Amino acid sequence: MDKKKLIKKFDKQADKYEKYLQKQQGKMFRSKMFSKASGKTLEVAIGAGLNMPYYPKSIELIGVDFSPEMLKKARKAAEQYGIRAKLQLADVEELDFEENTFDTIVSSGTLCTYQDPLHMLNQFQRWCKPDGQILMIEHGISQFRSITWLQNRLNGLAKRAIGCNMNRDIQRLLKDSDLSIEKMDRIMLGSLYLIHAKPS
Repeated sequence: MDKKKLIKKFDKQADKYEKYLQKQQGKMFRSKMFSKASGKTLEVAIGAGLNMPYYPKSIELIGVDFSPEMLKKARKAAEQYGIRAKLQLADVEELDFEENTFDTIVSSGTLCTYQDPLHMLNQFQRWCKPDGQILMIEHGISQFRSITWLQNRLNGLAKRAIGCNMNRDIQRLLKDSDLSIEKMDRIMLGSLYLIHAKPS
């Protein structure tokens, strides 16, 4: 999908995502994963800042997103939850931070939108310090055939409507990447992945 069209889709969804933040949607999973963030933390495709309530206030957060409307919501969330955040309007797929820059990298529902998700996983590897951590909550193909069939059937519609690929094989992408997977839990019929990784 053309990147400008994709940005417009996410701009239009900003109010909806802000409501998700207010309702603290996914609190149990987000708290479990992102309360572990420490030090200089990069959140890619930060969106409306849904993870702000769960970050330790001690972190130094750099948040990147290509949607101006999403960043407006993220800025409000950072102020609301007292997170020191530097927010940057940029396409994560076009960025190239220096190697070994971040103590923590956070990715939350981003692998479904990248044109080259494997490349981005390998970028996380480069950007993360050797003793750092990569924390991810991602959705993708289910373990169950009936759900997989439905995801494949609806993928084209989801991609056109909200810019999301429902059927990406997250486990395969992780296996093919340069990351070292410390722990991965699959929940919600195997379609939601909670991933703790490190540079290899």
